[in-house]
Amino acid sequence: MLITTTNTVEGKRIVAYYGVVSGETIIGANIIRDFFASITDVIGGRAGSYEKVLREAKETALLEMSEQARRMGANAILAVDLDYETIGNNGSMLMVSASGTAVKIE
Repeated sequence: MLITTTNTVEGKRIVAYYGVVSGETIIGANIIRDFFASITDVIGGRAGSYEKVLREAKETALLEMSEQARRMGANAILAVDLDYETIGNNGSMLMVSASGTAVKIE
């Protein structure tokens, strides 16, 4: 499955449009991860544990979206958009959503 943020694929012709597809993931914050991230905030640097969870959430949302497109008969998803939002009490959860247009290309 080709997944791209562009509206076209160079050298390929779109032969069918199947519609909008999406995938969502919601992950909860972990108190231990929060503690170590707060230390990183004070001393500087990257919060590796959060980055890992964020990457996993993004991959899960993209996988869910591509499975939906595959069931429709698509072999590509164009104009993909990723959104990240905090939800829940005090922003205790993170939602990652992916959406795009399922198509068939030659």
